[in-house]
Amino acid sequence: MKHSATSFEAHARASWPLPEQTLTYFPNARFVPSDRDLGAGATPLGACPARRGAEAAALGADGCRQTRGGVAVADNSNDFGHVPVLLQRCVELLTPALTRYHPDGSEAVLVDATIGAGGHAERFLTELLGLRLIGLDRDPSALDIARARLARFADRVTLVHTRYDGLAAALVESGYAAVESVDAVLFDLGVSSMQLDRAERGFAYARDAPLDMRMDPASPLSAADIVNTYDEAALADILRRYGEERFARRIAAHIVRQRAHTPFTSTAELVALLYQAIPAPARRTGGHPAKRTFQALRIAVNDELNSLRSAIPAALDALTIAGRIVVLAYQSLEDRIVKRLFTDAVASRTPVDLPVELPGHGPRFRSLTHGAERADAAEIERNPRSAAVRLRALQRLEHGVQSQQATGKGDS
Repeated sequence: MKHSATSFEAHARASWPLPEQTLTYFPNARFVPSDRDLGAGATPLGACPARRGAEAAALGADGCRQTRGGVAVADNSNDFGHVPVLLQRCVELLTPALTRYHPDGSEAVLVDATIGAGGHAERFLTELLGLRLIGLDRDPSALDIARARLARFADRVTLVHTRYDGLAAALVESGYAAVESVDAVLFDLGVSSMQLDRAERGFAYARDAPLDMRMDPASPLSAADIVNTYDEAALADILRRYGEERFARRIAAHIVRQRAHTPFTSTAELVALLYQAIPAPARRTGGHPAKRTFQALRIAVNDELNSLRSAIPAALDALTIAGRIVVLAYQSLEDRIVKRLFTDAVASRTPVDLPVELPGHGPRFRSLTHGAERADAAEIERNPRSAAVRLRALQRLEHGVQSQQATGKGDS
């Protein structure tokens, strides 16, 4: 979508220097105010100019539309800056496991392993008046938001500050066993809308901010540390493995040359570097040129993939018989991990050369989805962030009992 400058935007131009050609290609870097602009007459982040008529109606109740990295997120003060993705489908998949003891969810436990702003959690707690929920998040700001949003359910909610691979320890801390103690688990992976909204966190490449990208601000490693201290081979490896960036070596070489005289401190500086490193024809296709590099750095800073590889098995172990798990993934690297772990979970443990299923060696889980489910056009229109989502779900089986299960034909 082309970006046209308004009089408001002209007053919100960033004060930090970027080459004119870079500003031409990355207009948001020019027009989104940075922390450095707040004292110079720019409109603060979160504020919005007055709109009128059809334009205001198109932009929503508060007259604002935000886009971040090609992903627009609806602005609504009532949703705490976050619109839950595939909310109704998550409810449909997990509710049978949560209501098998009592229709109101009494005696059931749901673990929201990535509680974020609490949108999914709020829906479950509202509809199931007896449900207990354990919410995990590595971001203390997210926990503060969730705590405020879920305050009316405080007697049924336990919030734990941890990465999702700390799920087993969080259960023990909350008074539950690490194995076969909960009825449902939900993972909503990736960076959240509210983290993207906070410019100072450095997740969004369309905003000038410190080069940080830590989901937990107390973590020792930031994106600036990686960019300024990792050697060229290590940088290229991160960009290639976690961002699937085909110009990884070129970008790494440019970074090393530039940091030799000027270390990187802001997202705008890195965006400008990427404009120089990526050939012009490649910049015009495949989305924002900074997308892959920022994804790679974020994953590396937060150790997201290794954390996920440990978290999913822990969640599967935590489920009781007939318990269910739903995972929402937003990029291919995450989804491949989930797909592989789920495939292993639904596979028979009987040796392949035996003609019959050995007792106690049947699949531990059955699939509740045929491959990965995607958001439909109506949801994408309502919540553009859902365009990238892939949902997978499993149900725990009785020990060693063979069952009919979804074959996953047409898996994606």
